[in-house]
Amino acid sequence: MKIIISHDVDHITVMEHWKDPIIPKFLIRSTIEFALGYVSFSEIISRLKNLLINKWNNINELMAFDRENNIPSTFFIGMSNGRGLSYTNKNAVFWLKRIIENGFDVGVHGIAFNDYGKVKREYNLFKEISRLDKFGIRMHYLKYNDYTLSMLSKVGYIFDSSLYDLSDPFIIGDMWEFPLCIMDGYMFLRNSRWQNQTIEQVKKDTKMIIDKAIAKNLKYFTVLFHDRYFSESFIIWRDWYIWLVNYLKNNGFEFISFMDAVKELRNEKQL
Repeated sequence: MKIIISHDVDHITVMEHWKDPIIPKFLIRSTIEFALGYVSFSEIISRLKNLLINKWNNINELMAFDRENNIPSTFFIGMSNGRGLSYTNKNAVFWLKRIIENGFDVGVHGIAFNDYGKVKREYNLFKEISRLDKFGIRMHYLKYNDYTLSMLSKVGYIFDSSLYDLSDPFIIGDMWEFPLCIMDGYMFLRNSRWQNQTIEQVKKDTKMIIDKAIAKNLKYFTVLFHDRYFSESFIIWRDWYIWLVNYLKNNGFEFISFMDAVKELRNEKQL
C-alpha cells in the first residue's frame, strides 16, 4: 500500500473574510474548544495573534516539513469563491506559483460541482495560470452529486479525490478517482463543528483505519491535511500530522504523488 498525502488551501489571509461570517464563527469555535479543554491558552493567544497579523495559511511551513521528509504532496488551490473559500485570484496565483517553484504538485480546489460551464471555467483558469496540461482536483467540502465525476472527467481532469471512502481508485472516462481515506477534520471534529477528540483518540482511530486499509489490501491510501492546521494555533492537529508521517515512515510505507499513481494505474491498465 502506497501513501498519497495532499493539502487543501481553504484560507490564505484573515481579511479575505471581512464580508462573511467565518471570523465570528472561528472565535465562537475557539471559545467553545477552550471551555471544553481541547485547546490550550497558548493556542488561543496564537490564534488571536494570527488574526492581528492577517495570517491564516501555513503553506511555507508545511512545504518545508514535507520536503524535509521527502513527501511528494499535492496542494489544491481554489480558482473561485464559495462555501467559505474567499481568497482572491491574485493570492491564489501567488501561492500556486510558489508551490510549483518549491517542487510540489498543484491541483484545483473545486467550488463548482453541479454546473458544467463553471466546472470548465475553473479548469481553464487553472490551466492558464499554472501552464500545466495535466492536473487533478478535489472539491471543497467534498461536494459532489451524481453527475460531478463525469463532468470532471469530461473537462479534462486527470484525477479527482473527493469521495470519502476506504477503497481503491477507479476510473471514470479517462479520469481516476482516488477515494479519500483520512481527513484531519473528520478525525478531530467527530459529528461536530468544534474539536471533540484528543490526540490520543485520533492516533488510535488513525491506526485502526490504516489497519483496515491493509486488511482490504488497498493499493493506495490517501490522506488530507489542511495547511492551516500546521501551526502553534492548532498544536495537536499539527502534532498528529507529524506523528502520522513518522508512523507511516517507521512502518515502511512508500509515499507517492497523485500524478505518479495515475501513471502506475495507466501502465497497469495497458498491460
